[in-house]
Amino acid sequence: MKIATWNVNSVRTRINHICDWLTTNPDVDVLCLQETKVIDNDFPHAPFSDRGYQTYIYGQKSYNGVAMISRSPLENVQMGFASVLGKIAEPSLDDQKRLITAQLAGIQIVNMYVPNGSEVGGEKYEYKLRWLRLLKLYLQALLAQSPNVLICGDFNVAIADIDIYDPKNRETKVMATDIERDTLAEVLNLGFQDVFRKFEPEGGHFSWWDYRAGGFARNRGWRIDYHFLTAPLYERATACVIDKEPRKMPQPSDHTPVIVTL
Repeated sequence: MKIATWNVNSVRTRINHICDWLTTNPDVDVLCLQETKVIDNDFPHAPFSDRGYQTYIYGQKSYNGVAMISRSPLENVQMGFASVLGKIAEPSLDDQKRLITAQLAGIQIVNMYVPNGSEVGGEKYEYKLRWLRLLKLYLQALLAQSPNVLICGDFNVAIADIDIYDPKNRETKVMATDIERDTLAEVLNLGFQDVFRKFEPEGGHFSWWDYRAGGFARNRGWRIDYHFLTAPLYERATACVIDKEPRKMPQPSDHTPVIVTL
């Protein structure tokens, strides 16, 4: 089984890129998209259904939004924190459409778009930390149901210095502060492992490059798009790769797909 994650930075803007990529990668079973930036009623289902894919969406206008594009029907599709946790103490954490989960062949796939945080210490930064803390409770609930959980998406945190082209002064930069890393580490300590590092221990591998200052051409990137797997799935993984080809296209997303093979 192959599962891919890709922050497409607008599904409608990038629809041809996505469809071309699926044509080039016909063995991908599930494609998890982030930042779809479209309400559900306006999601472009037809380009996917015409190619034989099922679409599962959770979107909002202009911002955020997640979707799962699958060759086979998915089971138990649930959107947002409350769908799994029931009543949550801070309902506003579900206002932004950032989280969707479903099952396929006994695997619980969780597709997420973690808040960026904007600037260290600001309101959006604090929102990000609260969101990650609630994510821990959410994943605990899913793990109580099954040990086979895969979480993927744009985490907006570089979990180690090796994941940043230049980590100098990184502790002052959003997406790399100690608090963000520690808060995400508490989530991952539930039993999740970074499967990309199972196959590639060296640096220089990134999934996001800023549009400015020739970021991609100079490989001045960050690795913030991940697949984290529980132990049973981690042992089953046979590959995890970053596909840089879509980032070379005209008007690309600033992110590129990451694919894990089980």
